[in-house]
Amino acid sequence: MAEVADKAPEVTEEQWLEVNEINRRFTEEFLRESTQLSPKTIKQYRSALRQYFWWVKENLNNKSLFEIIGRDYLMFQNSLDRRGVSPSGIKFKRAVISSLNGYILTYYEREYATFKNYITKKIANPPKAFVHTKEPLTLEEYRNLIDTLEKNKPRNYLQYIAYLKFSFATGCRREEARLLLKEVVNYEAVKREIEVQNKHGVKEKKDVKYYMTNEIRCKGRGKTGKIRKLKFDEEAMEAIQEWLEFRGDDACPYVFVSKRNGEYKQIGENTFNGWCKKVFEPIVKRRFHPHALRETRATTMVVEEEMDIRVAQKLLGHESSETTEIYVIRNGEDESDEAFI
Repeated sequence: MAEVADKAPEVTEEQWLEVNEINRRFTEEFLRESTQLSPKTIKQYRSALRQYFWWVKENLNNKSLFEIIGRDYLMFQNSLDRRGVSPSGIKFKRAVISSLNGYILTYYEREYATFKNYITKKIANPPKAFVHTKEPLTLEEYRNLIDTLEKNKPRNYLQYIAYLKFSFATGCRREEARLLLKEVVNYEAVKREIEVQNKHGVKEKKDVKYYMTNEIRCKGRGKTGKIRKLKFDEEAMEAIQEWLEFRGDDACPYVFVSKRNGEYKQIGENTFNGWCKKVFEPIVKRRFHPHALRETRATTMVVEEEMDIRVAQKLLGHESSETTEIYVIRNGEDESDEAFI
């Protein structure tokens, strides 16, 4: 197995002031004007660009970005590869630097008419790294995981169970689970009657019941992303209630928490990875990660329960059913109600 590179240290403010003034100016302007990016993405862009121009300062005599050529960038990319930076990490930095170049080409066409984006196809991308095969749990495996935790649980396992049941029901991402508020236990259930088509093509009426979360920032463009209320079932609600009852009163408004210095704080998103590795993997006996719950929910609905792909699409919040791995797009947010029959 290849060694993983140590994370490059962040460029300090003092170091940044040593970087060529032109490089600093255009970096900060580019970041300020990139209003379509989320605050988290801006932070990642800033880190990547500062590290790049610090490397330029240290290795290319602090050249102006208008003096950098393709060979210079190739040296930088190769330095990342020698350090053991992953192909995805290199591609991210490459994309950020290329975006900055594109910004200059678009908005400073007259002032810097001879400037070109020196990152071209001639400078090859690093080869793809090994990618784990996606292996969502079967419904039987998911139920076995829950049953095992419930049968052998210390009381602090209640939070693990609430997380699993909520994430499975909603098909949410780990960052979305972090934003769930305790107040949802006071929300009224949504009860509706909907018309669905059975396996024989006959339409019939079904009662549905589910709960809605607080407004949650989901993945999407811009600073606010896509704001959604996620749907979850009675089983997830009961698990959340049981966990909060055990937890007792505290000032933290979030459902999923870590205890620091005797106080509950909103959980870090990487903590979910730790739960998967240390608690869930020994039970399922194979690799498990937070996104597997999202994959499991979609696969279970479409493959095992034979629901229309569009139901999974709406529940997971995809713009297109192609993202959910198949065909058609249909308007209407309420199609995902069928997930709660």
